[in-house]
Amino acid sequence: MSLLNYTLKYLAFALFGIINVWAVIFYVNMLDEVYDSLDDGLDNFKMLIIEKASQDSTILFRNEFAEGNYEIREVAESYAKKIKDVHKDTLMYMPYENDLEPVRLLTTAFKKNDRYYELKIISSMVEEDDLIEDLFYALIWLYIALIGSILIINNFLLRKVWKPFYSMLEQLKDFRLGVNNPVGSVKTEVKEFKVLNDSLISLTRHTTDTFNSQKQFIENASHEIQTPIAISINRLELLAEKGALTEPDMETVGRVIQTLERLTRLNKSLLLLSKIENRQFEQGELVSLNMIIKELVLEFRDFADYKEVQMNVEESGELSYYMQKDLAVVLLSNLLRNAIIHNKEGGTVKIAVDRHFFNITNTGSAQPLDGERIFKRFEKSSSDKNNTGLGLAIVKAITDMYAVTITYHYDGAHTMTVSFKT
Repeated sequence: MSLLNYTLKYLAFALFGIINVWAVIFYVNMLDEVYDSLDDGLDNFKMLIIEKASQDSTILFRNEFAEGNYEIREVAESYAKKIKDVHKDTLMYMPYENDLEPVRLLTTAFKKNDRYYELKIISSMVEEDDLIEDLFYALIWLYIALIGSILIINNFLLRKVWKPFYSMLEQLKDFRLGVNNPVGSVKTEVKEFKVLNDSLISLTRHTTDTFNSQKQFIENASHEIQTPIAISINRLELLAEKGALTEPDMETVGRVIQTLERLTRLNKSLLLLSKIENRQFEQGELVSLNMIIKELVLEFRDFADYKEVQMNVEESGELSYYMQKDLAVVLLSNLLRNAIIHNKEGGTVKIAVDRHFFNITNTGSAQPLDGERIFKRFEKSSSDKNNTGLGLAIVKAITDMYAVTITYHYDGAHTMTVSFKT
């Protein structure tokens, strides 16, 4: 739901309550006005009848309503003096309606020629149930008209007022670190939008500067670390080649070289992981994962033969996805390498590819792994010193980057399933 229409939901509830309260007040006041008007009319008609009775005494003998709206009957003086002008609602049979209908009745008394008479005058009135029904439907149409009018105003008039906000929102949606598309200024006369725009420009500029500084630091740090490590490995190799070292010293040098090589791999893995998490890769392309899998299987064939592991590929569909090709290679190579390294001699690695997913199954250890911990950094399932513990962490970072799902399950064999939203 858009911002323009989101407030309409609460406004609709508020209007509904206000209209209901207003309807009750209006109904009470309207009835009061109707009764006042009817009572004033009855009082006026009373005066006219009494005045007419002084001119025409025949009406004093009209003791039934019949075709008229009043009746007069003679009463005792004691009874007449007790009568006060009383207005009340009552029901009277109406032949036209063939039913009892509500009327307003005035009961009064007057004196004529030393005789006392009781006068009753009626006036038709609106039935309350009909009045309530008409008022109800009128309020329903009023409510619909108000909501419709507000909706039109929101979408056609207020949209212009909110245009700067939506412009900033679009710029934020298109903003990417590492891409030269800074948030620009938006022309607006609204003070709050100006403050918001200035804050966004300042925030994105600071974020971009921090990102570039971090990127530069990572690249420099990686280079500065790799250089002395490479020099150290080279010097140790030269020292070993001279042949002046004893066998124990040679073993020590070999262990140091292995440690430095592991440090090199660790440094490269951490650099790659940092670049992935900071989105420091170029825009992607439509990549055929089937093709990459076939190429990697050929590359890993010698390694698999050395480990006496058989590799099989089953394709039931063409899997393509929009991503950076180098990262697709890293994703698949890390999964294949893990499947071979952690397999047993004479084991198998099965790669199944479908239109929406691929899975890699290996016949490794007979114990299931912790499905939550295996994707964490430096998590190792073996004591291999050459293992950096970052392979699956890099895989998880790549899948998160492209909104791809990776899951692990064990049913006698270890299976990694990567599902794509294609």
